[in-house]
Amino acid sequence: MTVRVLVTGAGGAAGTAVLRALVDHDVELVAVDCDPHAAGLYLTDEAPALVPRGDDPGFVAAVAELVRDRRIDVVIPTVDEELIVLARAVPAFAADGALVMVPSADSLARTLDKHRLVTAAAATVPCPRTELLDAALELAGWELPLIVKPRSGRGGVGVALIEDAGALAAYPHDGTWIVQELLPGEEYSVDTLVAGTGEIVAAVPRLRLKVDSGVAVTARTVHDDELERLAGAAVRATGLRGPANVQLRRDRAGRPRLLEINPRFPGTLAITIAAGVDLPWLALLDLLGRPLPPDAGRFADVALVRYLDDRAVDRALMTRLEHDAAAREPPDRPDAQRHVSRQQQDTAT
Repeated sequence: MTVRVLVTGAGGAAGTAVLRALVDHDVELVAVDCDPHAAGLYLTDEAPALVPRGDDPGFVAAVAELVRDRRIDVVIPTVDEELIVLARAVPAFAADGALVMVPSADSLARTLDKHRLVTAAAATVPCPRTELLDAALELAGWELPLIVKPRSGRGGVGVALIEDAGALAAYPHDGTWIVQELLPGEEYSVDTLVAGTGEIVAAVPRLRLKVDSGVAVTARTVHDDELERLAGAAVRATGLRGPANVQLRRDRAGRPRLLEINPRFPGTLAITIAAGVDLPWLALLDLLGRPLPPDAGRFADVALVRYLDDRAVDRALMTRLEHDAAAREPPDRPDAQRHVSRQQQDTAT
């Protein structure tokens, strides 16, 4: 029986990557986003739909209504703000006969908070020195420059290089930010899949050769046992299940250390699929309890370049979605702020 899958965040790199990957399988896809101009809405045969942003109180209810109306079997979220709210709603979706490809709310809380992530993983995975930026912080013994970043965030938003300790005075010392040791070496992203049993199905490292606005636009896969082992240990330490993207970077001595984990599909998913690991399909098979091929994690050496693409789409469909979006907006909301998709701002790796 064909599986019906709803993919959120169709305007983001991760959402479009998942849609493009699953379109080649025996899957009926429904793409959703909050923005009528999200590119992924126009990649599937079935009519797309609009939902509120992931941080909107009505988001879960809107997705649940679509699940019932469209007879959805599996929901795949691809936007950080959607993950915890959907994880908490897993039992409600199960009552409607739908599975949600999302880790537990507890593991997400450990992962999406960069300070909690280091606390959870440091016993098994080398991590950069990390401390809360609060009134108790002492910079004695720190080597400058260092990094300051929000405890929660993505795409490099707010991350800054601090060369003068006095510059930290401009940041709130309330524990919502962290300071972290600078890792000057090569940066890697490792796409992982953890089965429901806890088994590491795949760990595919890639070297980020060129990055633009937080997104890798040129990359190549690398076979490195240490990176694969560390990525597997990192996702195990947080208790994650399903797809995740682990970021590591080498320190001044050339040793890889954990930077962060994105507990969802990455935007640069295409390189992992091209290397032979069809992560969305494997994750879907595992979620459905179907057997995985014995060589599921085997991958080849490939390289990737990312470029801007164009596609002519159904004008009537776009117009309908624009009208639907406008009908949901408060009449006094400035046009410049309408339909600004958090999904499209996503700079997934």
